[in-house]
Amino acid sequence: MPRFSVIVPAFRVQAYLHACLDSVLAQSFKDYEIVVVDDCSPDACGPIADEYARRDPRVTALHLPRNTGLGPARNAGMGRAAGDYLIFLDGDDTLLPDALQTIADRIDATGEPDVLMYDYARTYWTGRSVRNVLAGHLDEGGPARFRLTDRPELLQLLMVVWNKAYRRAFIEAEGFTFPPGYYEDTPWTYPVLMSAGSIAVLDAVCVSYRQRRRGNILSTTSEKHFDVFDQYDRVFAFIDARPELALWRPVMFRRMLDHFSALFASRDRLPHHRRAAFFRRAAASCRRYRTPGAPVPRRALLRHGLLRLGARRTYQALSGAQRLGGRLRRGSAAVRRAVRGAALRAHYRIQLRLPLRSRDAVFAARGRGGYTGSPAAIEAKVRELVPGVRTAWICRAADAHTVPTGTRHLAPGTFAHWTALARSAYLVNDAAFDRGLVKRRGQVLLQTHEGTPLRTVGTDLLDRPAAARGTDFEQLLRSVDTWDFSLSANPHSTLVRERAYPSAYLTLEYGSPRNDVYHRTGPADVARLRETLGIPAGCTALLYAPTHRDYRRVQRPALDLERLVRVLGPQFVVLARAPRLVGPGGHRAPHPRIIDVSGHRSVETLALASDALITDYASLMFDYVNLDRPVVLHLADIEAYEAARGTYFDITAFPPGIVARGQDELFDIFATDHWRGSRSAQLRAAFRARFCPYDDGYAAERVVRRVFLGETDGLPLPVPSAARRTPSALPAQDGAGAGVKS
Repeated sequence: MPRFSVIVPAFRVQAYLHACLDSVLAQSFKDYEIVVVDDCSPDACGPIADEYARRDPRVTALHLPRNTGLGPARNAGMGRAAGDYLIFLDGDDTLLPDALQTIADRIDATGEPDVLMYDYARTYWTGRSVRNVLAGHLDEGGPARFRLTDRPELLQLLMVVWNKAYRRAFIEAEGFTFPPGYYEDTPWTYPVLMSAGSIAVLDAVCVSYRQRRRGNILSTTSEKHFDVFDQYDRVFAFIDARPELALWRPVMFRRMLDHFSALFASRDRLPHHRRAAFFRRAAASCRRYRTPGAPVPRRALLRHGLLRLGARRTYQALSGAQRLGGRLRRGSAAVRRAVRGAALRAHYRIQLRLPLRSRDAVFAARGRGGYTGSPAAIEAKVRELVPGVRTAWICRAADAHTVPTGTRHLAPGTFAHWTALARSAYLVNDAAFDRGLVKRRGQVLLQTHEGTPLRTVGTDLLDRPAAARGTDFEQLLRSVDTWDFSLSANPHSTLVRERAYPSAYLTLEYGSPRNDVYHRTGPADVARLRETLGIPAGCTALLYAPTHRDYRRVQRPALDLERLVRVLGPQFVVLARAPRLVGPGGHRAPHPRIIDVSGHRSVETLALASDALITDYASLMFDYVNLDRPVVLHLADIEAYEAARGTYFDITAFPPGIVARGQDELFDIFATDHWRGSRSAQLRAAFRARFCPYDDGYAAERVVRRVFLGETDGLPLPVPSAARRTPSALPAQDGAGAGVKS
């Protein structure tokens, strides 16, 4: 008997059925069967089901003699199911990788509940994926198993069949089946949840819910939407037959009113000539099943009252007034934005005519992010070495807390922000300032860049449209022409940028100020950082920091982190700094040994706290080798990356550490300790010698003395690598975390 029976009804989904079935067959958990129900589909759904059944004995293809609809098709699938748990998956949706394993683990951990509820993400035709906005209701805190009365807020989730796993013995004992018609999920999900003796939740995205442009019932104009009345008749009949469920009647009444209101408000579901009849039917159902008691939001009180009274014209007038009010509010907001924009431009033009403030300096980093990177290191050194300077940092309000005391915070797009850009003598950034910036005579602009370039940048992207993505190269070069100084960490960076960003600026080959911290932080400080991040004592912390893929619209994980920590064992934790950790939707309940640090502002802090780095093409590798800690490159898609983005040298021929071309190879590298062996140390030393010749802890001081103090002689010379202090050693540890340095 399999653990799961995955039931897939199929009707007019031939374009999606392969992806649906492949998503199940690719699961790491293998104890399941698939029952594909061909609902007499006029397209190729039947032959596709047969093809999969021939290839894999776990797949059963069931062909119905006539089209019955989604509900009866699911019933037919249940009749063939033999699994402990039933999972329903529509033929145009998919399971996320490892979804069945995650579901199985949660079922085991919660003692085999009657129903397990999990989450989904809406996936659009553009590739954009958005998690359910009510995912907070799936919080796994509290009792592992409960009844619906303990957590009635679960009824606010989307009442569909495919975001739950059902214990088959419970379903059969209660005799639950699906009715025919549209909205067949309604008289299934509500009765199942109300009757379940035990419910559990899983805070993980397991299903990718495809939002088709055409073809689903939510975008189909049809009289079949009237089926919703029969479905709620079935729900109330179920409640009336079970007196112990009477407490749910007010809740169902409220849910029914919300459902009717949503259907009537949708302008593409009901035929225009049938809208009045629908409203009359809705009003009749409201009068028939009216049960006060459930709280109603204030904004819905009037709408519900008019629906119960059958006051359709008043209801429509109210809805029209609300839509008109919304348009007026949006229009007035647009006018306010235009007026404010014009005022800001006029203000900036006036400020440009006023004298420069010779002691003012403005800093920014990473597209108006928090206080971090080389601009932050330089700003701190400016305050230390330049008497009387006034510094300001441009960043969003959410990052204002990162700006140190004594440094002024400037919110982007404010009058103060544009005043500072117009009148400050010094402008420092690692990206571009605003498009409207006018470089004044006497202003000094320092471009620090974000690390050493491995991947193609600047005008070198002209023949790489996938990576350039509509870059305005004329604007780019106008911005480059404002630079007075371009900071470089090494000769490689100098040569690349002087070609990719051609202009008359002066290159300062002084090292990377953001790396100074690696040479000035002691073991006690590192220990505090590890504790702050929640790294258990004695554990080896691996920082996983992949880079963005230009050739992908949706960023999917290249490495299965949960499998990695299972392979490595309990003495390892992973600090995951990735665009998205888990497939479409990008969300999953955290594994106890995976610490999500994607939102952490300082990658330098994460590097200091870690024992080793796993990355691919990220410039972080050039900085990380300053720590003399192991680096492992995971380059499973190097051919695709090279084709789309391009690199300035073959990283596999001159890597900072051991290279893995696939996931299993990477696991072997860690299992055999090859990641921190002598070969790893040799590669790291050669890489550091080539790309970190000036990183000695004094780069920021060299920059400040040259740019802000005008010193050209007597700058602190780079310390020879043989004479440098040991960079930021890890604190002494017991167990697996000890001695990771080679």
